[in-house]
Amino acid sequence: MVYEDDDELMISGIQHFHFCKRQWALIHIEQQWEENVRTIEGQHLHRNADQPFTREKRGEKLVVRAMPVNSRELGVTGVCDVVEFIRDDRGVAIQGAEGKYLPFPIEYKRGKPKLDDTDVLQLTAQAMCLEEMLLCEVTLGYIFYNEIRHRIEVPLTHDLKSEVTSIVGEMQDYYRRRYTPRVKTGPFCKSCSLLHICLPKLMNKQSVKSYVEGKIRE
Repeated sequence: MVYEDDDELMISGIQHFHFCKRQWALIHIEQQWEENVRTIEGQHLHRNADQPFTREKRGEKLVVRAMPVNSRELGVTGVCDVVEFIRDDRGVAIQGAEGKYLPFPIEYKRGKPKLDDTDVLQLTAQAMCLEEMLLCEVTLGYIFYNEIRHRIEVPLTHDLKSEVTSIVGEMQDYYRRRYTPRVKTGPFCKSCSLLHICLPKLMNKQSVKSYVEGKIRE
């Protein structure tokens, strides 16, 4: 299936979806958002990396910041914080540059490396966009963690790309149906930026719709 521009979902939504499918739907389907300390810190970090569409040459390396990417096959779009193009005869031609280059996406994150793979999934989706746009294979990327001031090398395997394809397919299904799922609540709800919109305690007892209708009848 080939998606049109209007059907493309945000790559950043993969992290929301993996963290909590309901949170993703509230943000990306219902267009609700509430900032907390974590989201503000994350935005500040990305502003330092995102200098729209700038490109600089460093020896055999081209560094592109805030590079827009998309995939019609996946139906996603977004911006790579940084893409480093390393000169390599196995790579692809880059407009305005001599020789051929291989692309390596780099994502900037607040905090330190996590035990889960949400950051890796987002990076993998960016790599898949680059593969489609540049007609090359992207097998390696990096995640820079602000707390440790160091970047981690991430092999971008076929298994990871298959997982991203599956997750995005489920996101597209929810988006097409405009469906906001009910999910199991837990301690992680306390750190959610949509805690006061989602009302997880209420969800365990009754639906938001029945709660509102009850208030109207009072």
